Amino acid sequence: MSAPTRRVAAATAVAVALASALAAPARAEWLSRTVDGTMGTRIVVELWSDDHAAGEQAIDAVMAEMRHIDTTMSTYKPDSEISRVNAHAATGPVKISSELFGLLETALEYSRITDGAFDITYASVGFMYDFRAHHRPTEQQIDAALPAVNYHHVLLDRATRTVRFSQAGVRIDLGGIAKGYSVDRGIEILQRRGIHHAMVQAGGDSRIIGDRFGKPWIVGIRHPDRRDEVIARLPLVDTAISTSGDYERYFDENGVRYHHIIDPRTGHSASAVRSATVLAPTATRTDGLSKTAFVLGAEAAIAIYERLGDVDAIIVKPDGKVLYTKGLAPPQAAQPPANSQPDKK
Repeated sequence: MSAPTRRVAAATAVAVALASALAAPARAEWLSRTVDGTMGTRIVVELWSDDHAAGEQAIDAVMAEMRHIDTTMSTYKPDSEISRVNAHAATGPVKISSELFGLLETALEYSRITDGAFDITYASVGFMYDFRAHHRPTEQQIDAALPAVNYHHVLLDRATRTVRFSQAGVRIDLGGIAKGYSVDRGIEILQRRGIHHAMVQAGGDSRIIGDRFGKPWIVGIRHPDRRDEVIARLPLVDTAISTSGDYERYFDENGVRYHHIIDPRTGHSASAVRSATVLAPTATRTDGLSKTAFVLGAEAAIAIYERLGDVDAIIVKPDGKVLYTKGLAPPQAAQPPANSQPDKK
């Protein structure tokens, strides 16, 4: 065979092999990725994709959205949009993005739903806590800052898309809802890309779409004191779940636990419960509602969840007792009638 003929044959073989590769079906598989540090927490994405490259690109898009939300809404970044609001909104209206405006509207709605137990202005006191450094404000500092803690101080103008504060000293922090919002945004991105089975998690906030091909996703709720022990395992499909606990960011001093969930009424760490797990259709909702029990107490919080209708919860009280909403309550053991006699065999 001549050299030109060999080259033609080789080129033909390459073309046939390439065509065969392109025609071959993509291998479906589970893909996952974990990234630490974004939004000050651990981000996890797990999904089922018919195409490896497309699945990895979908995860890339979710991670990029998480970084965008962190850049926009982190109070730890002095050039973030939320930091600009905190710096200037007490002196006049501040024009903000439609994304931030919408999330502020949602946050204020949860303040109304929970009778102020959820309040983004807690940061007016909360910024003085440093849990890594084991630093807390003095009683005098709390008393001076507490008048600025009231969600009614946040005034939104939809016509101009601005926010302003009604008095000096007000600060806001979306740490109690932004992670849940970021999870929902991640799920939206995956759904637009044709992903039907996935889980997106940011810290204690997760949302699941689909199942694991005939099996539910299993999510464990950890014991407040024993990291490796779970108090419940929940089989979940197409739902969101958030767990808040006094063991996440805290320090103990003289027998008192100081943690990141601040009671907006007192400026101190809320201590009515040890942990609260909330289930609802979206992670924004579960994140925004999971802190309520710490402030109002388990029974009052469960009354709110039951009234909403699309929310369930498992709450651990300080004495270790576990309370459930009706939708999650375990079946009670059947009790024999009062006058019945045991079977004799």
